[in-house]
Amino acid sequence: MKKSIVILDPFPRTLDLMFSKEKLKILKSKYQTITAPKKNKKNFYKKNIHRATFIMGQPDLNKKLLIKATKLKAIINVESNFMNNVDYDYCFKKGIHVIATSPVFSKPVAEIALGMTLSLLRNIHNAHFDFIKGKEKYGLESNLNSTLLSEKKIGLMGFGDLAKSLYPLLLPFTKDINVYDPWVPKKIIQKLGFKSVSLNQMFRNCEIIYVLAAVTKKNQNLIDKKLLNKMKSNSLFILMSRAAVVNFKDLIKRVKKGDIFVATDVFPEEPVKKNDPIRKVKNILFSAHRAGALKTAFFNMGNIVLKDMDLISNNLQPKHCKKAERKTVGLLTSKPVAIN
Repeated sequence: MKKSIVILDPFPRTLDLMFSKEKLKILKSKYQTITAPKKNKKNFYKKNIHRATFIMGQPDLNKKLLIKATKLKAIINVESNFMNNVDYDYCFKKGIHVIATSPVFSKPVAEIALGMTLSLLRNIHNAHFDFIKGKEKYGLESNLNSTLLSEKKIGLMGFGDLAKSLYPLLLPFTKDINVYDPWVPKKIIQKLGFKSVSLNQMFRNCEIIYVLAAVTKKNQNLIDKKLLNKMKSNSLFILMSRAAVVNFKDLIKRVKKGDIFVATDVFPEEPVKKNDPIRKVKNILFSAHRAGALKTAFFNMGNIVLKDMDLISNNLQPKHCKKAERKTVGLLTSKPVAIN
């Protein structure tokens, strides 16, 4: 039986990053693979897209190219978010699946979000560096501004994969969870025992706010000074999804007032310049876009890709990767990133 052809174009990922040796053998035993070149991709796809059943990666694929892809069953995005470089309408019309491996990152990101929360609440990171410098404080003196996570009022901006991995980690501490997500029906949120709230309500009332939303045309710079200035004193702002959701200039100004605490894993420009003033801002816990980047997560990416390729090959729906949806893809603004 003739093997289906898979075009391998996973940049910035690599096959060694995504697949264990065992899983890579399985991929190559089940499918005929063709590796896309780093240069002259347009010519490559013009010549080869008609042969492909799967494309692993999300290169620029307009309607003119996709019309030639008569055998194509799926475009497998190995970034964290779908990008606006594919003619989604044509894919939906022709039954071409566009799926992403983002679910593998949700648990690692959720766990580090919890860790950053606890560190901010108990000042763990600063106490560590004080000890190294010989300036440590003991007992109550080191905890004068510390508080517990227990019974805190939580706000989740966005209720996708990240939020669904994070809230179970928070429930042992607090049941007071408030959600803002215009794409999720209130009934679903309320069924879980959570409150569906507006952004104004969230920023005015919540003590810990997690930004977990993907970037769209409608939410860029959505979190600005108007919202940030509503935050309570000693509240926490944890940014785990994409920096474009937040007006960073407004965020820095708000932090400099000295009465809120911030943790962020993402930045407007990455890598952050060595002389960027943000590095000297107090009350921010920094993470260099590393929250989801675990070897186990990347290998899991290969695992779920293989599972869904098998399902799609048998004319079944993919169920492990995230599927592109009609109602949201038109708002996408994400671009390829060098790291998760």
